[in-house]
Amino acid sequence: MSKKGFIGLLLLLIAFGAMAKNKSPKREMRAVWVATVDNIDWPSKAGLSVEEQKKEMTTLLDQHKKNGMNTIVFQIRPAADAFYQSPYEPWSQWLNGEQGIAPDPFYDPLQFAVEECHKRAMELHAWMNPYRAVFLYQETETDPEHITNQHPEWFLTYGKHKYFNPGLQETRDYVSKIVGDVVRRYDVDAIHFDDYFYPYKIAGEPFPDSLSFAQNGGEFYPNRIDDWRRDNVNRVIKQINDTIKSIKPWMPFGISPFGVWRNKDMDKSGSRTKAGQTNYDDLYADVLLWLKNDWIDYVTPQIYWHIGKKVADYRKIAKWWRNNSYGKPCYIGQGAYRLDSASKTKAWQTSDQIIRQIKLNRRLKGLKGSMFFCSKNFTENRLGINEALQTEVYQSPALNLENSNYQATKLDAPKLQIKESVLTWNAVEGAIYYVVYQSSGKSIKNNKVFCITTLLEFKIPKQGERMFYSLKSVNRGHFESVASNWVKAGK
Repeated sequence: MSKKGFIGLLLLLIAFGAMAKNKSPKREMRAVWVATVDNIDWPSKAGLSVEEQKKEMTTLLDQHKKNGMNTIVFQIRPAADAFYQSPYEPWSQWLNGEQGIAPDPFYDPLQFAVEECHKRAMELHAWMNPYRAVFLYQETETDPEHITNQHPEWFLTYGKHKYFNPGLQETRDYVSKIVGDVVRRYDVDAIHFDDYFYPYKIAGEPFPDSLSFAQNGGEFYPNRIDDWRRDNVNRVIKQINDTIKSIKPWMPFGISPFGVWRNKDMDKSGSRTKAGQTNYDDLYADVLLWLKNDWIDYVTPQIYWHIGKKVADYRKIAKWWRNNSYGKPCYIGQGAYRLDSASKTKAWQTSDQIIRQIKLNRRLKGLKGSMFFCSKNFTENRLGINEALQTEVYQSPALNLENSNYQATKLDAPKLQIKESVLTWNAVEGAIYYVVYQSSGKSIKNNKVFCITTLLEFKIPKQGERMFYSLKSVNRGHFESVASNWVKAGK
């Protein structure tokens, strides 16, 4: 999900539904990353009024909902700063132009985004960067209360940015505290990290952690610095997952790693790729260990290459991740930002590349959907990507995957009525949204998801033929009730 330093707000999508008592609906993730850093996606520029910020957000969400998305991945902590009212970190500079300045009149952007997503029966995954502390540190004036000013000994400078020192337990405790605070106080649906662990390597510039290694390397010192770095990341991932689950045991923790774990020439278990940098060897992210040990709940590899690319073929990498996700949901991170009529790569000169990838994902049994980087490409409607999604692959709304960590009693079925082409039903205790199914007959073979809504009514569009409708209530874990009664509409 990275575009060399940024990662955006994400939208999660999940597939079509069949409505039978003895047949579960098919499901598919459809999500979009919404990046806040450097005003990539939202807000479009720093210093917009509160009303302008809210309008941009609701317009963005309406477009993604129209495109068929069911999840937004919203970046709330780009660089030890906050797009929410944090007791520990200052307001982000990308909100109002200066770090530490709250919105005026006051509102909480994360709270607003959560409420607006849930109104639209969409999930919001809170996307946080664990280690990046100051973005473009030579150009950025940090707030006096920023953690780099409070504890400068916790940080390392590399390239253009400052980073938390991953070798310190103090930084692991601090990041876990920040995550726990969000989980405890906000009604987000998941916590999401992208591919920024140890930073991407800069040629000729070693990462400056040799002193930390000497002081904290333990059994790894002096000859196994790479293993020590991986152990540091393993520790923070496990600690953060433990923190999340101690507060809300049902809440998913997901990672969107760089697209290649390891090349096969480095590890026989790796993919048939020739990536210049990899998760395991360069970012020190042993993603497979996290999946195997249940430290993360889903994985979204960023496969931002085209089908047939010689050194990193989308098809081969997607198959590899499908086969190595240890039973966890695997959603593919797809590079909508590459769409460009002037691209040097012919495959990216039309939106058909994204459509082909989605169709390939569906043929590869075991892949559960897509996340797209990033939101502004849909705002710009690059190469007609919105219409392509709506007409070719996302014609019907999608249901989110059921969350196996969520434990709740089964919901009652709603009681459905129809009058003058308006469907109405009663509120069901514990339901967070409702799914309207349509069928040409009272048969499970012909029905489809027609509408997903949080309301208690739905106006049926004009239609020439007779159709039947039924309804299910859905809980926080995306488990459906049994179907309501059927009603008839049309001639």
